[in-house]
Amino acid sequence: MGRSLLSHFLVLSQSSPRFTPSLTFSTFGSKYTKPHSIFPLHRSSIGNSSRCCCGISLNEPAAPERPPSSIKQRIVSGVQPTGSIHLGNYLGAIKNWISLQDTYDTLFFIVDLHAITLPYDTQQLHKATRDTAAIYLACGVDTSKASVFVQSHVRAHVELMWLLSSATPIGWLNRMIQFKEKSRKAGDENVGVALLTYPVLMASDILLYQSDYVPVGEDQKQHLELTRELAERVNYLYGGRKWKKLGGRGGVIFKVPEPLIPPAGARIMSLTDGLSKMSKSAPSDQSRINLLDPKDVIVNKIKRCKTDSFPGLEFDNPERPECNNLLTIYQLVSGKAKEDVKQECENMNWGTFKTLLTDTLVDHLHPIQVRYEEIISDSAYLDEVLAEGARKASSIADVTVNNVYQAMGFFRRGT
Repeated sequence: MGRSLLSHFLVLSQSSPRFTPSLTFSTFGSKYTKPHSIFPLHRSSIGNSSRCCCGISLNEPAAPERPPSSIKQRIVSGVQPTGSIHLGNYLGAIKNWISLQDTYDTLFFIVDLHAITLPYDTQQLHKATRDTAAIYLACGVDTSKASVFVQSHVRAHVELMWLLSSATPIGWLNRMIQFKEKSRKAGDENVGVALLTYPVLMASDILLYQSDYVPVGEDQKQHLELTRELAERVNYLYGGRKWKKLGGRGGVIFKVPEPLIPPAGARIMSLTDGLSKMSKSAPSDQSRINLLDPKDVIVNKIKRCKTDSFPGLEFDNPERPECNNLLTIYQLVSGKAKEDVKQECENMNWGTFKTLLTDTLVDHLHPIQVRYEEIISDSAYLDEVLAEGARKASSIADVTVNNVYQAMGFFRRGT
């Protein structure tokens, strides 16, 4: 899910050609692995590699057609309520949700439980949670098509995390790159256990809803691989005939989700360093465009953003990361094709292009900002949206967690 989950989450129809699911993964080296599918499969081993890296190809030739069914496939995703929602969150995740909600069964949540893995301000968490929900709606998430809720309002997230933790080898968590980086910066005495175990919570977020696909960014690929491996492991340990003997339906307990990767916008970079991802945690606010930045702030940030001294403008030159990033932002915000942007901007100087980019950003974000102010000022409306979303999510999550309790042999309370 930064960890926008699920930046916590397809077989695509021709009406959604922009997204391509990729199936190219390496494994965590468990004997409980098999070729993955969104449908139940018979178990087969694929070896004992100890590699912990994973790769996702962005070059799939075509999305396979959706199997005929009246039941929509499910996608889950979310964003942390830490800091301000910025252009990277929007273009890399939220903007893409709008087209997905028309075709898929979608659940979009505010992942507040993930926001406490590092020291945080309690009052700010409360405010940021509501702000993030309002931004979802202001950006176009339609509650008649998608469920919007707060992660902590569905307690099954934490319940399933604990159950999954018992099946998660500690070695899998020790390989997580983000834990290594953040614990090294903060020091062991300042790092809580949650920073190590939050990938299990992320797996719970996804598996709880029997998700078919998960939109992921570059920094979440390893976590989705862990989710897939963990689903396979639990299915092997507790599913099938073992579950049936305990009175369950048998078969797989969890669907194994597939990655969904947008071809562009999955990784919007910093305005001050084209090699670093745009981030809420970056010390300088100059490094990002926040969705609620007023016009004068956007003008100043684009005017001061890092560029280069090369003539003209071009995509995909590794020596010009800032140029590629700014052109990508313009392409995504304007809605134009990459080739059209290339032809429009290739002979521009930076002064002309920055004016064009600024005007396009301001025009695009203004309606979102106006709608946000309307929503955030109507507390009763926002509360009801989140309550209804939590009710819908709980109706799915409770079935899953009860099945896991049963399959793991727990004696359940009578009704």
